[in-house]
Amino acid sequence: MGSQHAAQIPTSFGKELRACLRCSLVKTYNQFTDTGCENCPFFNMDQDNDRVLECTTPNFAGVIAAMEPPSSWAARWQRISKFAPGCYALSVTGMLPEEMQAICEHNNVRYVPRN
Repeated sequence: MGSQHAAQIPTSFGKELRACLRCSLVKTYNQFTDTGCENCPFFNMDQDNDRVLECTTPNFAGVIAAMEPPSSWAARWQRISKFAPGCYALSVTGMLPEEMQAICEHNNVRYVPRN
C-alpha cells in the first residue's frame, strides 16, 4: 500500500497546500501535479491535473510529520502507519467522488473517509 520512499515535503506552507482525500498526504498543488500521491499512485494525479482537484482538498486542519510511520504511535493513531514518510493532515474535510472510490475498490485499496 505505502511506498518505501519518503513522500515529498511541501515546498511551502501557504494556501496552495492540499491534502489527499484518501491518505491525507499534504503537498502543494504543483507537487501533486508533478509527482502525484506517493501512497495513491493509482489515482494518476501526475498524468491528469483534474484528478488533483478531485482527489485532494485545501480543507484540512493541522499537519503531522511522520518520519518513521511504522514505529510511531501518532502515525498509528492517525491511521498513516503504513504510508510513506511525509507530512499528513490531522483531519480532512471532504470525500472522494464515487468514481475515485471505484478506482480504490478496483485496486483492492480500502477507502475510509478521513473526516
